[in-house]
Amino acid sequence: MTRYLGLVLLLSPAPALATPAELCDLAAEQAAAESGVPLALMRAITRVETGRDAAPWPWTLNVDGQGAWFDSAEAAIDAADQAIAAEVEQLDIGCFQLNLRWHGQNFADLSEMIDPLANARHAARFLAALHAEKGDWREAAAAYHSRTPDLAEAYLTRLEAAHEADPLTAPETPTEPRTNGYPLLLAGQSGAVGSIVPQGRAMAPLIGAP
Repeated sequence: MTRYLGLVLLLSPAPALATPAELCDLAAEQAAAESGVPLALMRAITRVETGRDAAPWPWTLNVDGQGAWFDSAEAAIDAADQAIAAEVEQLDIGCFQLNLRWHGQNFADLSEMIDPLANARHAARFLAALHAEKGDWREAAAAYHSRTPDLAEAYLTRLEAAHEADPLTAPETPTEPRTNGYPLLLAGQSGAVGSIVPQGRAMAPLIGAP
């Protein structure tokens, strides 16, 4: 895959004053509305995958398990080009850390793949497909990361923590103690709601892992 030199694809106009973190959240909101994937889930995933000071960061790469934030899309694309030239095994890109090996064919080039809205839309489509397979949003979210049970369960724990800390989607603080904490998605909940990658992550594709 090669990128068009000097061209960054802008698939939708972003607010002039939007911060990088807001770009991921705005993309998550639009992709959730279009796909039916719960917005709370989209926001939790982008925070777990690219979180920087508790907010998502669109210009994030994970290269063979080593994550890095960049100041611009251009800088991230340059680093991705270098990683590809070095024939790295795994490269995850953008707001939802899409894996190049498994999902790169769905994008025209790296500029499109790192575009926040294009990245979010593809992540939402994949989550929707997993939900159709699993019949449950929690299981779909777990499989987004891994189909290995212990890795999937650990990922759900991180998603719950991100949801609890998200001021937009977290439940109100309860006045009475409750045993279920802050459930991101109850079993069978519908989709009508409309990071650097954590250290110790297994060396497996983020999306579509066996």
